[in-house]
Amino acid sequence: MGIPADYLLPLLLFGSAALYTSVGHAGASAYLASMALVGVAPEVMRPTALVLNIFVASFSAVRFWRAGLVDRKLVLWLLLGAAPLAFLGGAIKLPGDVYRPLVGAVLIVAALRLLLPLELTTNREPRRPHPALAAATGSLIGFLSGLTGTGGGIFLSPILIFGGWAATRMASGIAISFILCNSIFGLLGNLASVQRLPSDLPIYLAAAMAGALVGTALGVKRLPSGIILKALGVVLAIAGLKLIFG
Repeated sequence: MGIPADYLLPLLLFGSAALYTSVGHAGASAYLASMALVGVAPEVMRPTALVLNIFVASFSAVRFWRAGLVDRKLVLWLLLGAAPLAFLGGAIKLPGDVYRPLVGAVLIVAALRLLLPLELTTNREPRRPHPALAAATGSLIGFLSGLTGTGGGIFLSPILIFGGWAATRMASGIAISFILCNSIFGLLGNLASVQRLPSDLPIYLAAAMAGALVGTALGVKRLPSGIILKALGVVLAIAGLKLIFG
C-alpha cells in the first residue's frame, strides 16, 4: 500500500465500525469497501476483514447479550448450518479476477440494503422458523460469508425481520451473535489456505475498536443514523463498482 493508504485506511475503518455498530452490525462489507478503495490486495482483504469483524462483533455482542436481546435457540439453529459452510467457504481461495467482482456484488447488495432500508413496523408477534429452515438459511449465508470475508449480517437481518422470525431489536442481537461465530469459522477456513494478514493489522484493529466504542454508544442513545447510513451506502456502491469494473 502507498503512503496515503497508511493514513486513510485506519480513518475509513474507524468510520465504518462506528456506523455499522450503531445499527447492530460489525462492518465487514464496509471494511472490504475501505480496503478496495485504497487498493489492498484481494488475498489480504478477506482475512483482514474477518479479524476486524471478530473483534468488533465480540464487543457489540456482549452489549446485546447483557440487554437480553439475543434468541439463543435461533442463533444456535442458524449456526448449525452456517459454521461448517463458513469454514468451507473460507478455505476456498479464489483468483483475484473472480474474487473482486464477487465481493463487488456483495458490496452493492449491502449498499442497496442501506440506501433502501426496509423496516417492518407490523411485526408484533415474531415466530421462530423451523430448525431445519433456520439451518438451511444459515448454511447459505455462511458459505457466502466465508467465501467473501463478510459476517453475513447484512443478509441475515432483513431475513429475520421480513420473515417474521424476530422483532427489529432482537434481530440486531441475533445478527451480531451470528456475525461473530460466522466470522470465526470463516477465518479458520481462510487461514488454512491463505495464512496472510497485514503487518499493520494492530493499527487497523485499534481504529475499528475505537469506532465500535463510538458506534455502540450511538446505538444505545438511538441517535438518528438514516442519512449517515445512506452516505455509507453510496461509498459501498462506489467501492463495489470499482471492484467489478476497475
